[in-house]
Amino acid sequence: MDKIILITGATSGFGKAIAKLFAENKWNLILTGRRKERLVQLCSELEQKNGIKTLPLVFDVQDRNAVFASIENIPDEWKRMDVLVNNAGLALGREPFDKASIDDWETMLNTNVKGLMYVTKAALPYMITQQKGHIINIGSIAGKEVYVNGNGYCASKHAADALSKAMRIDLLPHKIKVTAIHPGAAETEFSIVRFKGNETTAKSVYEGYTPLYAEDIANITYYCATLPAHVCINELIVTCTAQANSALFVKE
Repeated sequence: MDKIILITGATSGFGKAIAKLFAENKWNLILTGRRKERLVQLCSELEQKNGIKTLPLVFDVQDRNAVFASIENIPDEWKRMDVLVNNAGLALGREPFDKASIDDWETMLNTNVKGLMYVTKAALPYMITQQKGHIINIGSIAGKEVYVNGNGYCASKHAADALSKAMRIDLLPHKIKVTAIHPGAAETEFSIVRFKGNETTAKSVYEGYTPLYAEDIANITYYCATLPAHVCINELIVTCTAQANSALFVKE
């Protein structure tokens, strides 16, 4: 089997765009997601359009047992994976610390931190056996800076940033690359989830300027994953031209 990539959270946003781009370039895909119907449909479409193979794995990265059961039991032909993209993640709420929901905090920490750890831990034995591989963690500018009312989300993404750095150190003896990509404002389903289905509020976040799009992050991910074996981009902070940092934007 040719190149294999495992992408978490593949049914929408960055994950879906990454899956499409790698499929177009003839990579075989292990795709994970919580929504079975969407996941199976996407796999079918990508197979038919690009002549590649896919393996859908339905689980929530928060569910430790489901993650390990799914990844540890993939067919042998899929165990020679080249790249893991830890994309699954979310933001919930935008309230000050004293008013923020503890349930939202726990969901973000369980997904953005524990989920990343579970999936990586489950997939690592395959890369260690090969003594090669590449882990690409989709972080956030919220993992590099803290902004007003970002509390729980910023904390989760700072933890993900620290994990990327720790992986880079600890996995060096196994010749495994680790890259962290930290996007700024990007228009996907992300904001709809953050504002709990309020599409009007979600859309208002991007008014007056051109944000990043999922395809932008897919292109960057593909670039990082296809560099020569001796080259590793450790981290990238990526914003649209209208954004200087987590809080400063200019209207176009």
